[in-house]
Amino acid sequence: MFDRVRARLAPDLHAEPTVGLFVDGPNVLRDEFDVDLNDLREAAADLGRVGVIRLYLDEHATPGLIQAAEARGFEVIVTSGDVDVKLAVDATALASDGTIDRLAVASRDTDFKPVLEYAGTVGIETVAIAPGSHGRSDALRNAADEAVTIGAD
Repeated sequence: MFDRVRARLAPDLHAEPTVGLFVDGPNVLRDEFDVDLNDLREAAADLGRVGVIRLYLDEHATPGLIQAAEARGFEVIVTSGDVDVKLAVDATALASDGTIDRLAVASRDTDFKPVLEYAGTVGIETVAIAPGSHGRSDALRNAADEAVTIGAD
């Protein structure tokens, strides 16, 4: 019995890290970047065990995009306000509560630099995912522990 309790309380040092992927839909899912939802899922899976995978969209998102994202396992967050603010608040909260070991933000928007910096201060590994080299943000890349580029330019 004590071994089962100890196993629950002691982290497995050999376990895959739990990844939280937050996707800035309006900035990533653009024709010019040729990034699709499967690319994003694969990028997250390459980083560890995907625990949270969210796609943030504005009120102009098509029902087809929402349905496709949900079919691929994304939790879709549609906001009438600023997508950036909602994503940043949610990612910061998740980094704070111990749910994830690795935070990945897919965007080209430098607004997420403080999110990556904060996550790093609380011991969360950070990854900046860029939609193609044309969509890469130097500020995000430099703030993150790791940078990944997906899609073609």
